[in-house]
Amino acid sequence: MADFRLEVFHTVARRLSFTKAAHELFITQPAVTKHIRELEEQYKVRLFERNGNRIKLTKAGEVLFSHCEHLFDIYRKIEFEMNALVNRQTGILRIGASTTISQYVIPPLLAGFHQKFPDIKITLTNGNTETIENALIHKEIDLGLIEGETKNQQISYSEFIKDEIVLVCRKDHALTRQGEISINQLKDYPFIIRERGSGTLEVIEHALQIIGIKLDDLDIQMQLGTTEAIKSYLLNSDCIAFMSVYAVSKELNTGDIRIIDVAGTDISRFFYLIHLQGKADGLSEMFIRYARHAHNLK
Repeated sequence: MADFRLEVFHTVARRLSFTKAAHELFITQPAVTKHIRELEEQYKVRLFERNGNRIKLTKAGEVLFSHCEHLFDIYRKIEFEMNALVNRQTGILRIGASTTISQYVIPPLLAGFHQKFPDIKITLTNGNTETIENALIHKEIDLGLIEGETKNQQISYSEFIKDEIVLVCRKDHALTRQGEISINQLKDYPFIIRERGSGTLEVIEHALQIIGIKLDDLDIQMQLGTTEAIKSYLLNSDCIAFMSVYAVSKELNTGDIRIIDVAGTDISRFFYLIHLQGKADGLSEMFIRYARHAHNLK
C-alpha cells in the first residue's frame, strides 16, 4: 500500500547502508540509489549526507524517517483490522528476542503460531536484552521477549515464563564429585560469563551482590557473546558458568553438563513480554495470547 520509495528510504535509514538495504529488499543497489534520488528530487532536499562509504540522515531525512515510522504503523493496523473483519489473520509481525529466548524458548512457539496462522509473516530479530529494548523503542520491532526487566519507562513489561539460573560445569569436572559448594568457593574457580548488556548477566550480578559477592571478586577467564559459545567452552575447559536451565536442558539430559548447587542461593527470574507503553497492536496481542496459552498447556 505504501509508496515503495518510502520503504526503500526507511530501510536505508535503518541500516545506514545502500548495500544492506538492497540485500534486505531483494533489489539492486542502483535501484536503491534511483528511489532515493527520486525522493530527494520530489522534496527538493537531501535525505542523506555522504562521507566516503558512510552515510547519515540529514535533518530532512530524520523528519521523513519519523513520518515513515508512523505511516507504516498505520498501514500494519489497517491491514490487520480490515482482515479481521472477514476473519482473515494476515500481516507482518516483527518480534525481537534476547539470546537465550531466541535460541531455546521461542522457536517452538513460532512454529506453532505459524501452523495456526499461516498467513501471518513473522520476522525474528535476536540480540541481548539491551539491543532488543532499543529495537522496540526505535520501532524496529513490534514485540519483544527479554531476559530481564530494566524498567524503561517507554516500555510495558509483563511476566511470561519463570527461569532458573544454575551453576554448571562439564561432566568430568572435579566439582561434580562435591555436588555442592559454598558461596565463598565461587571465588576459587575460573568463570565464563556473558557480555555486558546481557539480561542473564544482569540477573547473575544482582543475585551475587545480595550474597555479598561482586563480579570482580570472581576469577573471570573470559566473556563470550553467545550462550552456545559458553557451552562449547565449558565442555572443553575447567571453567564454570551460571546459565539458564533452558539453555542447558539438552546437555543436562545427555549428561554432558552437570549442575553444581551453591549453598544458600536460588537464582531465578522471569522472561518478559514487552511492547511500547499503551495497548499492543492487534498482531502482537494475538501472539501474546497464543504464547501464554501454549506455555500453560505444557
